[in-house]
Amino acid sequence: MRPRPSVSVVVPVYNEEECIEPLYQAIHHVCEKLPRSYEIIFVDDGSTDRTFDQLSRLHERDPHLVVVRFRKNFGQTAAMAAGFRAARGEIIVSMDGDLQNDPADIPRLLAKIEEGYDVVCGWRKDRKDKFVSRRLPSMIANWLIGKITGVPIHDNGCSLKAYRASVIKRVSLYSELHRFIPAMSTLAGARIAELVVQHHPRRFGHSKYGISRAWRVFLDLFMVKMVTGFSARPALWFGTLSLPAGLLGLFSLLVFFLPGAQGVVWAATAFLFLALAGHLLAMGVLGEMVIYAGDFLPETMLQGAISQVRPPGYRPKGVEEISFD
Repeated sequence: MRPRPSVSVVVPVYNEEECIEPLYQAIHHVCEKLPRSYEIIFVDDGSTDRTFDQLSRLHERDPHLVVVRFRKNFGQTAAMAAGFRAARGEIIVSMDGDLQNDPADIPRLLAKIEEGYDVVCGWRKDRKDKFVSRRLPSMIANWLIGKITGVPIHDNGCSLKAYRASVIKRVSLYSELHRFIPAMSTLAGARIAELVVQHHPRRFGHSKYGISRAWRVFLDLFMVKMVTGFSARPALWFGTLSLPAGLLGLFSLLVFFLPGAQGVVWAATAFLFLALAGHLLAMGVLGEMVIYAGDFLPETMLQGAISQVRPPGYRPKGVEEISFD
């Protein structure tokens, strides 16, 4: 059993074979200078290139390196969730695996955590990405996320963050929710800070994410608002949504009963709006029952998604298989 580390660095990677060696060397160089024990966790999100081969070679010579491998590609959020689950440190640092985040910022993030914060978010103030396809959509999304969730972070999409394990391990991550971690962590009463970090142009490969994912962000934003604002009282959320439908239904019913009203249009309209209001109220009641009687956790969807992470024939130290049982 390895001694429990103080800091865990979690790095999701997907088809980043050219980045693995320089990224590992950079993280290792920084962590060796920390006055803390550490571990480095790479999560291979079902890569189809030589990413896992590179990681297998590295862990043979470094007892601090832990590797988790998915059977297939499940996405960045699932990879982060697996890394957080595997992490044993009191403080967890996450970062991208494409060499655009700078490991040299890790000591600054840890120092900010020591000031009493629970989550420290990196801010790529001088971001080295294309403006139209990456930076502009990100600016719009960050503004919307801040306005809707009430957590005004400049750069929700920056993966370089530091967390207290006691906070981040309570946050359920699924779908595309890794960019909403600051907002979701408020459910655990997290104190959040921002820190300007370095950002480098991509040296190898290409981005695995583009503007096509924008619609997912908006759908997840709607869900996050519901969870962060009404998680304890879903009836209030659905009751609020049902109010306009109920009022329109009553108005249509009133018009139908006015002298001179003809046809069934107003009656049908009233029925549809009132039925919608009733349906929404019933959803609220069902949500309340789930909250108080249910035991479903979204991360259970990852159960069975992890494959054995060691090559056939040997079991090197530092490589672990993660179970969600």
